[in-house]
Amino acid sequence: MASVQLYRGSEMAELISQIEALIVRHWEVLYSLLIVVGLVIYAAASHSLHQRRHPAAAIAWVLGIVLLPYIALPLYLAFGSRKVVPKHAARGVRRVAALAPTPPSTAARARQLGMAMGLPDPVAYEGLSIHEDGTQALNALRCMIDGAKRTLEISTFVFGRDVLGDEIAERLKQAARAGIKVRLLIDGIGIYLGGYPDLKGFAQAGVDVVRFVPPFRSPKRGRTNLRNHRKMVIADGMHLWCGGRNLAAEYFEGDPRPILGRKPWVDLSFDLHGELARQAQSQFEQDWAFATERPAPEVAVSATPSPVSGAMAQLVASGPDQPDDTIFTLLVSACFTSQWRILAVTPYFVPDNALLTALSLAARRGVDVNLVLPARSNHRLADFVRHRQLRDLVAAGGKVWLFPRMIHAKLVLIDEELALAGSANLDGRSLFLNYEMMVAFYDHKAVHDFSQWIEVRRLESVPYIAHRPGVVRELAEGMLLWLGFQL
Repeated sequence: MASVQLYRGSEMAELISQIEALIVRHWEVLYSLLIVVGLVIYAAASHSLHQRRHPAAAIAWVLGIVLLPYIALPLYLAFGSRKVVPKHAARGVRRVAALAPTPPSTAARARQLGMAMGLPDPVAYEGLSIHEDGTQALNALRCMIDGAKRTLEISTFVFGRDVLGDEIAERLKQAARAGIKVRLLIDGIGIYLGGYPDLKGFAQAGVDVVRFVPPFRSPKRGRTNLRNHRKMVIADGMHLWCGGRNLAAEYFEGDPRPILGRKPWVDLSFDLHGELARQAQSQFEQDWAFATERPAPEVAVSATPSPVSGAMAQLVASGPDQPDDTIFTLLVSACFTSQWRILAVTPYFVPDNALLTALSLAARRGVDVNLVLPARSNHRLADFVRHRQLRDLVAAGGKVWLFPRMIHAKLVLIDEELALAGSANLDGRSLFLNYEMMVAFYDHKAVHDFSQWIEVRRLESVPYIAHRPGVVRELAEGMLLWLGFQL
């Protein structure tokens, strides 16, 4: 009897062993199949969508799919897309012949490069006002909203549920009740960062609000990580208010209420009127169409550049909707064509190697490179990893200045000929993932006025002193730079 039980026990153990071996074999087959499917999806998407990634990002995705396909493949499907350029836009890039003879100015080369990338032609503008502080910026915004007669288009990353957001919301509602067509475009992630605004109240007043790619109910799979960081207010298609300010209290005058206690940041915005505002309105229309799943309006592209004279500026949109990384390309090119100075202010400095090399080489050939940063920003990881790039820039002869308060401005000046002002930070997320918008000013007076704005802040700053890092810190910086696109 005992031998029979022993026989049956060994038989059962053998059966269990066979089942386990079968499961392992099937698991290995399924695992290998998932890796193959993941790599095919990655290759097909990269080819069909014309995805051009940094080599480090491409290697990271491939290794992730090979090593952890069950985790990496869903992440790639949710966050992997970087460009979503319409087919007609990809074919619409102009080839511009070299100017004969090519003027040696940075501005002329920037205009030529911009036209080659399919950007709108430089157009005239009038009445440029660079806001000295949050109070002046808020007064200009109030005047623009209250002075609108027909239309108001507003695009923002954050719309605060605070003293500033409540005021602007009420003004927009009053405008809508007065019969003005008011459209508000808020980023699908940014809408949660300032306290969720009262969308029901907007709708009841007649304000049309659209969230740009909301993360939980978006039909645009693979694009959840692509955020709309563009900030602009356009009134009647002729008046433009623009810059780096979100519509929340800390970007203007702060919130004095004891519970919130938000202190104002230093930020940069400006307003103007003229043909440039029409370019901004055209860009808003395209963003609105994308967010509402409607066909984008056709954008007329002239075959030959318009004559450039007087106060001229050019809208520079960058992001997944552009065939090229336009702002990044203009910055790298301008570093190589600059003659005597590069002056920049940004809250976060985590550039990729190409831009860092361009800035360093400019400093090494004698260009006066000055960079103004907050001594402590609102993103601690970005503050931690920036030291590697800052050490390289300082070693090349560049000068870095640390501003005592949080400064959120985004501005780059090249010589006395080009100023790029708007929403883009000097980091990988802004330059390669976000929908961003800068304005390229080619007027000498505008460049001079923007230069004065930075100089006032630079004089309040202290010089950055580079220190040799320890082994642990250097390793930590390198590991965190893998997250550079997210910083």
